[in-house]
Amino acid sequence: MHIEPVVSFAILLAVILIVPIFFERLRLPGLVGLLAAGVVLGPNGLNLFQTDSETIRLLSDIGLIYLLFMSGLEVDIEQFQATKHRSAGFGFFTFIVPLIFGTIVGRFFDFGWNPAILIGSLFASHTLLAYPIVSRMGVVTNEAVTVTIGATIFTDIGALLVLAVCIGIHGGDFDTFSLVRLLLSIAIYSALVLFGFNWLGKEFFRRSGDEEGNQFLFILLAVFVAAVGAEVIGVEKIVGAFLAGLAVNSAVGEGPVKEKVLFVGTVLFVPIFFIDLGLLVDIPAFISSLGAIRLTIAIVVGLISSKFLAAFFAKLAYRYTTREMITMWSLSMPQVAATLAATLVGVRAGLLTDDVLNSVIVLMLVTATLGPLITARSAAGLIPTESNLEPGSTAAVWGENLPSRALTVVVPVYNPQTERYLIEMAALLVKHESGKVVPLSITAAHAHMDAPELRKALQGSDLLLDRATEMSRGFGVEAESLLRIDDSIAQGISRASREEDANLIIMGWGRTTGLRARLFGNVIDSVLWASHCPVAVTRLLDSPTNIRRILVPIENLTQQAVRMVRFAEILADENQAQVTLLHVCDRHASPNRVTWMESQLKLLLSKCSPGSNSEIRIVPNDDVVGAILQESKSYDLVVLRSLRRRISVGELAISDVTTQVVKQLTCSLVMLGEPQRQSNTVLFGSNASPPVANLPEQPEPAIEG
Repeated sequence: MHIEPVVSFAILLAVILIVPIFFERLRLPGLVGLLAAGVVLGPNGLNLFQTDSETIRLLSDIGLIYLLFMSGLEVDIEQFQATKHRSAGFGFFTFIVPLIFGTIVGRFFDFGWNPAILIGSLFASHTLLAYPIVSRMGVVTNEAVTVTIGATIFTDIGALLVLAVCIGIHGGDFDTFSLVRLLLSIAIYSALVLFGFNWLGKEFFRRSGDEEGNQFLFILLAVFVAAVGAEVIGVEKIVGAFLAGLAVNSAVGEGPVKEKVLFVGTVLFVPIFFIDLGLLVDIPAFISSLGAIRLTIAIVVGLISSKFLAAFFAKLAYRYTTREMITMWSLSMPQVAATLAATLVGVRAGLLTDDVLNSVIVLMLVTATLGPLITARSAAGLIPTESNLEPGSTAAVWGENLPSRALTVVVPVYNPQTERYLIEMAALLVKHESGKVVPLSITAAHAHMDAPELRKALQGSDLLLDRATEMSRGFGVEAESLLRIDDSIAQGISRASREEDANLIIMGWGRTTGLRARLFGNVIDSVLWASHCPVAVTRLLDSPTNIRRILVPIENLTQQAVRMVRFAEILADENQAQVTLLHVCDRHASPNRVTWMESQLKLLLSKCSPGSNSEIRIVPNDDVVGAILQESKSYDLVVLRSLRRRISVGELAISDVTTQVVKQLTCSLVMLGEPQRQSNTVLFGSNASPPVANLPEQPEPAIEG
């Protein structure tokens, strides 16, 4: 059936929008829904789409490239540097052992050496689906966990290089000279991409400043140039995409450009890739392959057992405990991104059969379900790396210590209805620390400085600033209002804050969301990206002076946890309020783990507020969101970490706790956000962000006051 490309695209958009939501309400992964949609729309269903359709093929190829690019972009290079030697060791074990097992499986089922080795490479990589679980449990700092995370870069690169060689050999007559030439070409090409693109990216971002549109286009250009370059030297384009992600990793950072790049890929192109994967599933063949299930069982059992053996070797080599070994095994078990991409490439090249594709889909579903389940049980008893910090040591609370100068809090004012509460919050902090409040108003610039519209806007800003200054002085604190004309509100706030050497920015939070906010961002996103100091995003339902009970949920013991607790302690000290630190642990957490966490929270309190009478509550509950919401019912204010965790369309990841809590919270709220360019140093070990392609999930705040 021939369908116009525009109609095809409209159908795809409808499927991407509706199907994952429907499946998630059935408590099934959205990924399964996309695959099922591909089956229904494909040759074995309604026959609306064909795998050889130019439209589908183009969009799917872009999704395939994007998927591997995002995997490279999300690798935490700093985390890898921290454990590079042991990560290299475990990376070797969890690469070579599954590679051998997979090759044996391929040979047993009468595949040639080339496709058999390719099957082995499918076993070699892994996707860290269970990272959100170990992150929530606060055991990311455990060495076994950090080593497993660092090993990802080895397994992904190794698997993709094996794929490149196998496809190259399959492409024509091959001898020893041809193999050496291909390997040499890959080595030179990899060096050019990793070092050349990294240098170009840093130079371009440095010179382009805040031109996010040009930076976005540069990233896309880098991805597809790398992909084309890979094909020029005779290797698969996804190898180039992954290397490009690694290359521009440090240049992109964690800012809005990265958000936009990931957003475009994960909401559009990557889902189309999974739909196309569903088009390839031949239902009769799938059913018959399940009837002759030997290959599927061999692939599933071979992968699971080989990953276990690799973790066992790591246990022997590095003297990890059995619990740590099982955690490493379960973290390295799931097969999603690189495995599916390489399988599709192998099927298209004619190296792998449909039976292998069907078996890999089963493998993905089994490992992506089993791995996180085992991780949730095994990681519950892990003990994070001990702190080498002494109780009572000084922590940087407001971006830097304040031994010699007063606290400066900048309050952008825009909405008269929320202005008072924001000023009150700032005044409470300033009174405690001694300092000043800087009410700030940004007026949008006009081409002509004598324009009537500009004059009217300036008058309105003056009124807001006069009110804010009067309120600040009414609370007994010094106020220095500041009026600024700028082309961008966000840039005006961040620049003025830097000029004032501010220690904190307090902003109001609205509920503006939607496609425009996702694509073009908003004021708070941009301020977080550009600001040199922490930003407190507030939603205040009552006067801050009426706050008597403050709840601070603590997930991991990070530098930002210090800021959260210190922020709450200052408010409590001014209002004679009570602070409660809440940690929701896994129901299966061992008594030693609970005792350790309690001791670390006491250490955290001693760092933030020696002599504090704050309460510590550790609640065992698998439903973190429900536990926080239940506890919050008797509190006036909840202080949260403003964490933006991206959730992949194609991953079976856990939704961000902050997102769900914010949506349902019925009391006042403060979200403390770090500037995007600052590293999130962990106080009790070293932290990492998941090297998984993800989608922005947190509600997008909009400036209110």
